Amino acid sequence: MATPLSLKELSKKETMITGGHRMCSGCGAPIVVKMALLASEYPVVVANATGCLEVSTCISEYTAWNVPWIHNAFENAAATLSGVEAMYRSLKKQGKINSDIKFIAFGGDGGTYDIGLQSLSGAMERGHDMLYICYDNGAYMNTGIQRSSATPLGADTTTCPAGTCVSGKPQPRKDLTRIMAAHGIPYVAQASPSHWSDLMKKVRKALEINGPKFMNVIAPCNRGWRSRTDDAILLSRLAVETCYWPLFEIENGVTRVTVKPKEKKPLSEFMRPQGRFKHIFAPENEALLKQAQHDIDAYWERLLKEEAFTAPPEPGQ
Repeated sequence: MATPLSLKELSKKETMITGGHRMCSGCGAPIVVKMALLASEYPVVVANATGCLEVSTCISEYTAWNVPWIHNAFENAAATLSGVEAMYRSLKKQGKINSDIKFIAFGGDGGTYDIGLQSLSGAMERGHDMLYICYDNGAYMNTGIQRSSATPLGADTTTCPAGTCVSGKPQPRKDLTRIMAAHGIPYVAQASPSHWSDLMKKVRKALEINGPKFMNVIAPCNRGWRSRTDDAILLSRLAVETCYWPLFEIENGVTRVTVKPKEKKPLSEFMRPQGRFKHIFAPENEALLKQAQHDIDAYWERLLKEEAFTAPPEPGQ
């Protein structure tokens, strides 16, 4: 049986990603990784797609990782870990390995939503026993804050700059979580570092499930979001409270919303602290702000209806 998620007990565990790495001050990605690895009660092997996390945590002979860790190209974290997991199953069948080992891949939204989507889809379809965690910061932050398909509607990036021609990214972000759920895999979830218990419980649940699993976790980037360096948890919490980033899981086709805000805040409260949305509050962009709010409201309503529709019947019904 899993041990309780107690802060006191978690504080006694060895940290699997150390301090002293070169991630930006206040970056959300290492917070997400630290929580995910602390949640595991198994030895893990980690694959890491090229990106901010990879280039900043293992440079030359220096590494921040206290677990077996594999750096691979931007596009193939899922494929790399698929091979490792397949080798593990073979060695275990041969009796050469007896311990239970879990496999986790980390990738940013650029290496997951876009460049790595084919690799990820293949690994999920083949049924490898692995957990893929996307740390979603909403752009290609490592290479210059270019838009990705995870970039939200209206955000100002270097490849869709807000100006006289366009008001930031003209498309809404891709719903990758549901794309993964459409693969029919046993477990898919969204999480946020602001809700650490929810995030860690989902990681633990995923690691206990046999087969492919996917988690999408928001990871604020103060450099690309043009926010304060101490705002990662505040912004990730506002993302949840405005329902920009709803927290839910889909387990064997059943949807469950794991956190429902007591008071759903307007999307503007999530946007205002971020310089990438500064232009949206200009009078000429009022329609864009209304569209963004409408899209978030509609998604939240659909999610609640889906939860009600897929809920298992009450005993006796």
